[in-house]
Amino acid sequence: MADVKSDIDIAQAADMMRIGDIAAKLDIGADDIVPFGHHKAKLPLDYIARLPDRPDGKLILVTAITPTPAGEGKTTTTVGLGDGLNRIGKRTAICLREPSLGPSFGMKGGAAGGGYAQVVPMEDINLHFTGDFHAIGAANNLLAAMIDNHVYWSNQLGLDVRRINWKRVVDMNDRALRKITASLGGVANGFPREDGFDITVASEVMAIFCLAEDLDDLQRRLGNIIVGYTRDRRPVRASELEAHGAMTALLKDALSPNLVQTLENNPAFVHGGPFANIAHGCNSVIATKTALKLADYVVTEAGFGADLGAEKFFDIKCRKAGLKPDAAVIVATIRALKMHGGVARDELGQENVQAVRDGLENLGRHIRNIGQFGVPAVVGINRFIADTDAEMAAVTDYCAEFGVEAFVNTHWADGGAGIEAMAHKVVDMVENGGAQFRTLYEDDLGLWEKARTIARNLYGADDIIADKKVRDQFAQFEKDGFGHFPICMAKTQYSFSTDPNLKGAPSNHVVPIREIRLSAGAEFVVAVCGDIMTMPGLPRQPAAAQIGVDCDGRITGLF
Repeated sequence: MADVKSDIDIAQAADMMRIGDIAAKLDIGADDIVPFGHHKAKLPLDYIARLPDRPDGKLILVTAITPTPAGEGKTTTTVGLGDGLNRIGKRTAICLREPSLGPSFGMKGGAAGGGYAQVVPMEDINLHFTGDFHAIGAANNLLAAMIDNHVYWSNQLGLDVRRINWKRVVDMNDRALRKITASLGGVANGFPREDGFDITVASEVMAIFCLAEDLDDLQRRLGNIIVGYTRDRRPVRASELEAHGAMTALLKDALSPNLVQTLENNPAFVHGGPFANIAHGCNSVIATKTALKLADYVVTEAGFGADLGAEKFFDIKCRKAGLKPDAAVIVATIRALKMHGGVARDELGQENVQAVRDGLENLGRHIRNIGQFGVPAVVGINRFIADTDAEMAAVTDYCAEFGVEAFVNTHWADGGAGIEAMAHKVVDMVENGGAQFRTLYEDDLGLWEKARTIARNLYGADDIIADKKVRDQFAQFEKDGFGHFPICMAKTQYSFSTDPNLKGAPSNHVVPIREIRLSAGAEFVVAVCGDIMTMPGLPRQPAAAQIGVDCDGRITGLF
């Protein structure tokens, strides 16, 4: 194994190729990219529209067990598998989400992979990148400003200020902004009302951005956003405020996918970034479909565990975009399995085969869940130094009981070479054509039953519950013509239940739905479960406290 270095040290020592040379690996000409310096570029939408109508490449989803503070390494595995597939001669592109500044400065730190399986330039990707999130935030907040301006200048649409549901956003964890009072200071500042902020990645604009097929579709969806209701409960859309055109103008350049590279100089598209616990957790449809036209294999990820990210990838993104995944990789670590087996974080370095076995019920449920979608799966064990052979054997033996092969991968330390065996297995699964993809539920199932199906089939719950007001809202959305929309469950990522402290594979619990939100532009209904919040807060010791710039202008502490 390679010497242990920090992620940022490895990234800053990378021998990057110029972005035009990376594009050439996908037969993209120098005139068909818009460079952002030497190592980043966007692919213009007019180039994408001219792509030949060739058969799509094979689509591989990387997902994971239920996350723990011990770490799983889903992005690291996505990058490593892409490098591994390229090493064995498969023309492969990677599709990732863009990191939010919130977790980069909060608990998680950087989100561009790790060790020798990273996308670079790592600092740029984690900090501002090409400005896409700023554009999304600006578009969101333009609509918010136009709502309040409309109310101020006569309110001809009759918006009830008590029923305005469009929030402002900022790409930062800031709990102080969850609930605010706006428009204080007298008549000149408008009509005071309660309001609040969401984090940018929870904005419906982000969801629309990642699901839109082109600029026309983007503008149509933005126009369909419901910003609030009149006193007689008539919905008011962004198009009625004439906001959607300017919002599209702000997003025009951002909608072009971003092209970067891995440490092994393989192409990677990093574009869009909705959270999976409060949104649908997948990179943009445009980036994925573009990659499928340019590469023979495309490796993508969906956020958090398979109960959240993979379910939304299948039931929302694939349903809406007509995608048919060919294989899935479920990432696990010995450390995380031991936490699910009841081991404290400070004891994870000690061998504990029984704890691994106890925690495997979590992995088992994720394997069964992926199977419900008709997608063949393989398990990738992301190896840590302290993992023992006996612990890893417990995992491989357990997976064999499901007819699923598990591979011990060392891509964090060895790059693509450390995951080649699993890459060959993925190719075998794909080329054998074993996928029979299906969504978990049909469009015509009722909204309440869709949420119940997810809770029962994937979370192991007995049922869902909600008070009468929420149940009435389900019925009203169906009456208003939105019953065919999929459900986007906003739930803690740390458990199959809504209790983040309940590890393993809890069963016979109930899932409380606190509220539901209609995303008419994104074309799904968000069910907010338990205590999940759409504006996170910073932890007691935020990662931002460790980040700085040295005397040579190099960023430090971004891990």
